[in-house]
Amino acid sequence: MLLPLAGFTVGVTADRRADEQAELLRRRGAEVVHGPVIRTLPLADGPALDAATEALIAEPPDTLVALTGLGVRSWFEAADGRGRGDALRDRLAAATVVARGPKAAGALATVGLEAGWRAPGESSAEVVAHLGDDLAGRRIAVQRDGDDVAHVARALAARGAAVIDVPVYRWDLPLDPGPARALVQAVVATQLDAVTFTSAAAITNLFALAGERAPMLAAALRDRVVPVCVGPISAARLAAHGVPAPAHPARWRLGPMVRCLAETMAGHHRTLALGDDRAHLQGTAVLVGDRTVTLSRREAQLLAALVDAEGAVVAKERLARTVWEPGADPHVVEVTVARLRRRLGPAGDALETVPRRGYRVAC
Repeated sequence: MLLPLAGFTVGVTADRRADEQAELLRRRGAEVVHGPVIRTLPLADGPALDAATEALIAEPPDTLVALTGLGVRSWFEAADGRGRGDALRDRLAAATVVARGPKAAGALATVGLEAGWRAPGESSAEVVAHLGDDLAGRRIAVQRDGDDVAHVARALAARGAAVIDVPVYRWDLPLDPGPARALVQAVVATQLDAVTFTSAAAITNLFALAGERAPMLAAALRDRVVPVCVGPISAARLAAHGVPAPAHPARWRLGPMVRCLAETMAGHHRTLALGDDRAHLQGTAVLVGDRTVTLSRREAQLLAALVDAEGAVVAKERLARTVWEPGADPHVVEVTVARLRRRLGPAGDALETVPRRGYRVAC
């Protein structure tokens, strides 16, 4: 029996926790290609964070908004490192505390603060809406996520609040863009079966790195390579780049995302009879009887094209265009079919040549 992701190659765009994600994918049989499109730059030693901390100690806020677990933990680690952590906790103890999601709420609990409200959809827009339209006279501290722009702080200031922006880290492009650009090329060339996204910022960076190939990247993610997002915010960002309705789990975490990917890829399995054998094709893996055969990507794509024809004859020229590219020499199809027959053993006899017409699978 094949593992759920055996035969599939999955691109991972994440920076943080990429090794953990890759291990979860490999346990399910996937081959992993890592092309980090984002990096997280800590600002814990920066003057802006120190200034925000001191401003809150000097004059505590009415409300504290925590957007990310990483930001909360890093902020208090920096404050503790400077000997200002206890003072910061004391001054924030009386504030109304709002968390964007469970990670931020959990991190608040570890530093001794309790979130009185948590956004059910884990979105910044919900946080802003919850705090209301008229914030005149309110002093609000906002622990920012890694975005360059303090969107939540600006939105609250526009409603009249006196806002203290707390920048703890910043998202940026990777120092070495080579692996990310190689991942873009792999998506465009359909050398991957799926790609995972764990943040909206990673999607923005991926399309920025794609440059003039961005339309081809979007087309591949729409039609040939399966995108899976960690949650609806990432999915909405991908939709904004022309890739509608990407899959995401009901619970917006890494483990559920990998399970969602496995469930989604189950729709890409093909079961057929090859001669006397029952075969299962998924990605580049074929289970024939009790024997697993690993195909090249071209071999797998050619076999899938014949299987999808459901016994109809497919012309060599069409196979050459579909599996390779327009203008490809049809002779490459003959060579690949011959190689497939050898790889599949007796089951390969089901790949029939129809003289002067093409090939079919007798299944």
